[in-house]
Amino acid sequence: QVQLVESGGGLVQAGGSLRLSCAASGRTFDGYHMGWFRQAPGKEREFVARVGWSSGTTYYADSVKGRFTISRDKHKNTVFLQMNSLQPEDTAVYFCAASIRGSRLHDWEYDYWGQGTQVTVSS
Repeated sequence: QVQLVESGGGLVQAGGSLRLSCAASGRTFDGYHMGWFRQAPGKEREFVARVGWSSGTTYYADSVKGRFTISRDKHKNTVFLQMNSLQPEDTAVYFCAASIRGSRLHDWEYDYWGQGTQVTVSS
């Protein structure tokens, strides 16, 4: 049974940083891409970043490029999202997900999801 468990969310002031973690278990993820999505109140879930589990290649949404960094530790089976220069508009529930198909830019391309972790940025 695949499990993705996010942690590291919290309350931070604008300009601050947080590091999210996603502990993955239940299968090997070779060939998968691991993604981070977020959903703000009243808004649709949106793509944030993804990383190839085997290749380490990364891709970011324009809104976070230069501020967020996604990475993975294959030995620890963990994916990270380092978030710097946080702004109030980054406030959302952040989800970790795994996909083996498609462009991996859309939530419908992801097969496994975590429960989410809340990130709140105060102004």
